[in-house]
Amino acid sequence: MLTYSLADDDGPLYKSLYSHIKQDIYEGRLKSNEKMPSKRTFAKNLGVSTITVENAYDQLIEEGYMYAVSKKGYFIADITDIAKTKTLVQPSLNIETHEKKEDIEFDFSSNRTESVNFPFSVWAKLMRSVISERKQELLEMPFCGGVEELRNAIASHLFHFRGMTVDKNQIIVGAGTEYLYGLLVKLLGRDSIYCIENPGYKKLKQVYDSNYIRCYFADMDSDGIKTDELRKVNADIVHISPTHHFPTGITMPVSRRYELLAWANESDSRYIIEDDYDSEFRIKGKPIPTLQSIDACGKVIYINTFSKSLTSTIRISYMVLPEKLANRFYEKMSFYSNTVSTFEQYTLAEFISQGYFEKHINRMRLHYGRKRTQIFNIIKNNFDKDECQIIENDSGLHFLLQIKTNYSDREIKERLLEKHIKIAAITDYEYGEEIKDKHQFILNYSNLDIAGLDAALKQLKMIM
Repeated sequence: MLTYSLADDDGPLYKSLYSHIKQDIYEGRLKSNEKMPSKRTFAKNLGVSTITVENAYDQLIEEGYMYAVSKKGYFIADITDIAKTKTLVQPSLNIETHEKKEDIEFDFSSNRTESVNFPFSVWAKLMRSVISERKQELLEMPFCGGVEELRNAIASHLFHFRGMTVDKNQIIVGAGTEYLYGLLVKLLGRDSIYCIENPGYKKLKQVYDSNYIRCYFADMDSDGIKTDELRKVNADIVHISPTHHFPTGITMPVSRRYELLAWANESDSRYIIEDDYDSEFRIKGKPIPTLQSIDACGKVIYINTFSKSLTSTIRISYMVLPEKLANRFYEKMSFYSNTVSTFEQYTLAEFISQGYFEKHINRMRLHYGRKRTQIFNIIKNNFDKDECQIIENDSGLHFLLQIKTNYSDREIKERLLEKHIKIAAITDYEYGEEIKDKHQFILNYSNLDIAGLDAALKQLKMIM
């Protein structure tokens, strides 16, 4: 009769018995088709309940290590194809995550938001209210475009603060802009020719490359992307950020905007993707009107995110589709499940509709305006006018610092990195075989450490 000592094992007795029998099967002490003791006899021999043996047997049968024959009993299954091992060996895995772990003490390039600025108390209050009042809705699968309350709140926000008249059903909510770009590729087709700004946001190129589509670059001038560059590559889709371009900071004038709209209207297959990623943070005056708001022919796909206005980790973005594309989306792609948690969607909807979002934006504009002035003053205290120049246009959360140096952009970055200081150059975002140094460096200040800025600038001055 089989005998096992279960008293010293941790956890439920049936799991211990299951493990012992399984180990004997692996090690060959229990042979294929060998009959096992009945549940009652085995339980009496081990000094445990019949239920304990029954649960162990049931688990072994479920996993295929044993089988039962009616009126005959329980038998060991044939597992000759399973490798027999004396001990369980932890597999040795060689997985490259490519996670960068840099020893950085000061970062000029981080575009994250400061945790102290997130309205935790308001968000927690609204989430408690949502959980209390929307128990049923929270556990229902959301509409493919996002919950109606959030799409209504976004439509209202766009009308009052961006001058855009849109229907809630034009709005598609998704978990991050990268996800929305992927949807657009499927919606617009992989046969289309896509074009992005040069210099431009490099993650766009990675997203388009991963979707196996043709992606070209169009050079810019002081007014933004040039339409003759789009014609050179026969572009169908152009991706731009006209309100505050990254990384140059250029705001596209209205004349160039109408020129782009005229280009899009030359063909039914042409569309403009307008990325309005940090438009809320214009330090002086009202936000620049969107390209979408002057589009009369349904050629502009508007994209925005709450990653800049609330926090980088909230991962809620949205796009506004022209009527034609919205109908195509619901006809061809409505089987896609919405990727944002209903808990967060309803909470954000309340945050916007109850006026908290407007208050937060106004508070952050004041905060960033003061911070920007502080940074400018610290820069001016460290550099003479002939040593560096600030390039900015009172918009967005980054500006450029042009320095006078005999070193290349790469050498400046490497020398700073030796001092555990990270900085990015405009040339990091340029495409082409021959990229000329501009000595223009990007200062993202949404998460910039004011306390460490003076010391970091002194290091920059020393290596120039």
